Amino acid sequence: MRLKLTLFLAIAFFFYANCFAQIDPNLLKRVPKDTVKNILNMDAVYNRPALNINKTPISIGGYVEMNWQKLTTDGVSEGHQFQARRLSIFMSSAISKRVKFLSEIEFEDGGKEIAIEFASVDVEFDPLVNLRAGIILNPIGSFNQNHDGPKWEFTDRPISSTQMLPDTFSNAGAGLFGKKYTKNWMFGYEAYLSGSFDNSIIENTENKTFLPAAKNNPERFEEINSGEPLFTGKIALRNNKIGELGISYMGGIYNKFQDEGIVIDKKRRVAVFALDFNTTLPKIKTFITTEFAWIYVDVPETYSQQFGNKQKGGFIDIVQPILTKTILGWEKATINIACRLEYVDWNVGKFKETGGNIGEDVWSIMPAISFRPTSQTVIRLNYRYLKQRDIFSNPPSITDGFNMGISSYF
Repeated sequence: MRLKLTLFLAIAFFFYANCFAQIDPNLLKRVPKDTVKNILNMDAVYNRPALNINKTPISIGGYVEMNWQKLTTDGVSEGHQFQARRLSIFMSSAISKRVKFLSEIEFEDGGKEIAIEFASVDVEFDPLVNLRAGIILNPIGSFNQNHDGPKWEFTDRPISSTQMLPDTFSNAGAGLFGKKYTKNWMFGYEAYLSGSFDNSIIENTENKTFLPAAKNNPERFEEINSGEPLFTGKIALRNNKIGELGISYMGGIYNKFQDEGIVIDKKRRVAVFALDFNTTLPKIKTFITTEFAWIYVDVPETYSQQFGNKQKGGFIDIVQPILTKTILGWEKATINIACRLEYVDWNVGKFKETGGNIGEDVWSIMPAISFRPTSQTVIRLNYRYLKQRDIFSNPPSITDGFNMGISSYF
């Protein structure tokens, strides 16, 4: 598998290098504002800068992320760390009229982890009815689909998206999507059946209910543990003067409840509900985006209370441009200040014996400053202050420190 992916990458860059002289620089310009108004979070997989390969229908692009950090937890630090977070390569093709293909391959932690995050064929019957099949990004919340590093002012992905929700979460599947707009309003929807979760969400090294553990099972691209598909659906409504609101649901059976026709357990469900919203305040151009999710898992009664059957959490980002002008030769360069507020509770509820609240929660605040020489490249400096409590709500551990990094499309 690694050899095939390496070969794919080499071929892609070969085409990239050979066609560079023929690239139309307009392809790398910011999308015009009147077009941006007609874009939803569901369009993020296609709303990326890319380069055409000569006269072929193929486009190629990608982004890279690298960081430095120094964090301290309760006075203990691992010192300075440099991190090659990820390199993502995406390739798309207009196969024929109203038939498209898009793929995204991600190399994380210097190549230690390689994954096909997205690889689908889209067939348009009508703007409101499109078929998508392949490896899809389950549209739960907004971040799972709109996760590209250069779009964010923060070096770390949201805790609620990666340590509670399993972002980025993709599965083999198929379904329908579409959108319609009129004047200032736009409506979009997605509905997919796909691979699902498995018993690892309650049988993992974290020793708690932990949905991201399912990502470690590559078999989910070939078989479903329970034999029943996961359903993921989302509707989105956008007003150009107000913002975009998304409501999504993801749910299905996660456990292997029968073996060779013999029932060995009852069907146990996992269900996730999410709300997301983003807007840009007029005049001052403050950008606000938020996502909040609730998780319900049918945990066997034989498990201890450290495995929660309810979880909740989310984040809110506030980004304020403070200067936009020509800086060091870059036209329309921008300096932003930003702040992210985060909260996650992995075990919502009370102890049966005492009636006291179960802990296992975290909250974090992350102020930031970023410099964007262009809209496609960001240099960002973050400070994190985080408090995390264990299941017994003992005095929290405190983590603080600085992160600095760069992320850019190419």
